Amino acid sequence: MLSIALRTLRTRWATFTGSFVALALGVCLLTVMGLALASSFDAPERRPERFATAEVVVQGQDTLRVSTPSGVRTEKLASPRPIPKRTIAALRKLGPVTEDRSFAVRAKGAPQDLLGHPWSTARFAPYELATGRAPRTADEVVATGTWTSVGHHLRTTSGTLKVVGTVHELPFENALFYTDAQAARLAPVSTQLVVGAAAAEVRRVVNGGGASPTQGEHADGSGTDTGPRVLTGDARLLADADPDRDSAALTTLNALFGTAGGVTGFVSVFVVASTFAFAVAQRRREFGLLRTVGATPGQIRRTVCAEALLIGALASAAGCALGGYAAPHLASRVVDGGLAPVWFRIGGATWPYHLAFWTGLLVSLCGAATASWRAGRTPPTQALREASVDGVPLPRGRLLAGTALLLTAAATLTLALVTDPGDLLHRKTYVSRPMLLITAVALLSPALIRPLVRLTARFPGPIGMLVRENTATAARRTASLAAPILITVALTGSLLGTTAALNAARSAEARSRTTADFVLTSPVPFADTTVDRLRAIPDTVISPIASSAVYTLEDDVALMKSEARATDPRALAATTRLPLTAGRVTALDDDSIIVNEEWQTHTVGHRVTVWLADGTRKSLRIAAVMPTGTGDNGVYVTPANAPRAPVRRIDVTVRGDTDPAQAAATLRRLAAGSGAELLTRQEWVRRTAPAGAWSPTDRATRLGFLLVLGIALLYTGISVANTQLMAAADRRRELTALRLAGATRAQLVRLTTAEALTTVALGTILGLLVTALNLIPVWTALTLQSASPSLALPWQPLATTTTACALLAIAAALPSTALALRRNARRPL
Repeated sequence: MLSIALRTLRTRWATFTGSFVALALGVCLLTVMGLALASSFDAPERRPERFATAEVVVQGQDTLRVSTPSGVRTEKLASPRPIPKRTIAALRKLGPVTEDRSFAVRAKGAPQDLLGHPWSTARFAPYELATGRAPRTADEVVATGTWTSVGHHLRTTSGTLKVVGTVHELPFENALFYTDAQAARLAPVSTQLVVGAAAAEVRRVVNGGGASPTQGEHADGSGTDTGPRVLTGDARLLADADPDRDSAALTTLNALFGTAGGVTGFVSVFVVASTFAFAVAQRRREFGLLRTVGATPGQIRRTVCAEALLIGALASAAGCALGGYAAPHLASRVVDGGLAPVWFRIGGATWPYHLAFWTGLLVSLCGAATASWRAGRTPPTQALREASVDGVPLPRGRLLAGTALLLTAAATLTLALVTDPGDLLHRKTYVSRPMLLITAVALLSPALIRPLVRLTARFPGPIGMLVRENTATAARRTASLAAPILITVALTGSLLGTTAALNAARSAEARSRTTADFVLTSPVPFADTTVDRLRAIPDTVISPIASSAVYTLEDDVALMKSEARATDPRALAATTRLPLTAGRVTALDDDSIIVNEEWQTHTVGHRVTVWLADGTRKSLRIAAVMPTGTGDNGVYVTPANAPRAPVRRIDVTVRGDTDPAQAAATLRRLAAGSGAELLTRQEWVRRTAPAGAWSPTDRATRLGFLLVLGIALLYTGISVANTQLMAAADRRRELTALRLAGATRAQLVRLTTAEALTTVALGTILGLLVTALNLIPVWTALTLQSASPSLALPWQPLATTTTACALLAIAAALPSTALALRRNARRPL
């Protein structure tokens, strides 16, 4: 069998070249995504930055720990607690104590991520003066880097500052250093401090100064997760700004490469299996002849499997090598695009190579073995009779598999709509669900080819007749050509259609919810004095909205964090129209909360136990309930239940006959020193709306979709080209017969072009069918969530994708036709 397989590979090299290229590319993509995913599991060890030379850092409680029957559940607090004053007083007896403060600063011409700190903390990084001197008065600062110079005046939200010194830039931040007194005025609350004393003595004082009596010490010296923590050694990294940024970056990369890798694996496996099945189906005449001369079904199957084993091993090895070369280029692109941190590199993991290689080999064997099973058990005469015409294009096994997948998709979608419609709106769900329907429709597509051809192939004259008969007669070949187009169109329509529906629903929610005439927004928190000046404007209602969080325990198992907005209920009612299903906004007070239907308890009048942003446990009465919507209907509390929550948005409603233009001028004048931006209601809605109808708001999701759709389109082009070249060898006899019947070369070119366009039309129709089947449950889920879905397909991306597929199909059909005609000229019928 092996010798026959080797001779067959040498003789039918054109057929097997297509299978080889398709499999090698699939393994390459799997290798690239696997290597990228493996490299996103671990971040490099990061050393302490802001407190690299500090001996001991004491940090206020920043973690909520709740005991449950299933163990202790933890969450990061949105507002860490300051260190108790009695603890600070006791620590001062041990040695010098330096209180740390960090706050955002906005200055004209300065970096956007500028932070303010007390000058006394600069020595712990350490920062050293490069020019000038240290600040001495409230309007003097020292700047990092070279973006400013000594003597320069900065216009900031807190006033005009004079740069009196600069320090050498360190890579982890851009900072302005104030005097300690001025920093304390700008940021009154300090949640961490540096102590110049022995760690053991500091830990003894902290444990006796109001911390939990059950504190234990971690092996890394980081203290405990309850009460103030004593940080020494590498644990001082936890006191740096955003110590979890590497973990967040890894989570983003895992989501990106996991989604792209899953879709890539599905597309590559699907196309490779289809290509191998078509390659085996082309050889029915050969199998019939072998059966006629006495070959047994088992011998035919073993021959095909031996061929698949040879091609699979070679193609998988080539794909792994190509993937290892391409993966670093992908890593550099995601770093340059700002999606990955600068430290992201492809590591030395070997399991992606094993996974890709054995997956490619398994797919080649399964694709060939499944297709050869029918050829092996077919009687010789029937095999010869089927060599020219697809008598039964949809075998019973394929029909049963396709029907089972279709019923499974329908059942799971129905169950999700009945039990948890919101799950259909999650990214992982609406990215993975289309694959089930794509597979089902692709398996059933040969049965749909012939009726669809009668509808789409409307070309006039003899060419139209030939196109209809050729595509309908060779249903398997047509289905193989349409399969990659089906995948590309279905993924484009399903992913971007779902995104469009979610974006439209979010925009509708924002329009209906916002009734304020103006919205003031600021990248830094508004000062209390600014809010008081705005409240003094006559004939206006000012609603400062602070961002906070609350935590709740569901089923005594899961500790859930909910984003919360804190504001005065009467001002909220005057500037916002909340979509309530029960209760009243004005019923909100310091003893109550507004929740949404996603909460386990959401009945007006019932009480819920929550933990506030600083970890304080409270029992609050439900004052009103909102629908779940698209997920932006969070929680509303009063400012008393949002400790130290920063106000970065203020809604303003103008009353009576006050001129809106005059009110806007007054608002701009009073907020000018705060660095805030004034927007009208229409401008605010446009600002918060998604950037594009089909574009996800999340940058990682957007780039992930582009990566997925780009891979699908690339694979479509290569798969169509492979299938066209594989079919060209079998069509030489057909084209020669047409030439002998009087057809010109131009007519044959028009014929193949029309067939390619017909195939694209068939794949597009099937893709649109899958898109509709995927979007209908999404629209239904939005309706059940009390959102307003947009019943529209992403026509522009679909038209672009279809046009690209048509150009790729024509570009693949013309060279294969020219090659077949040239061979026919040398070797006539």
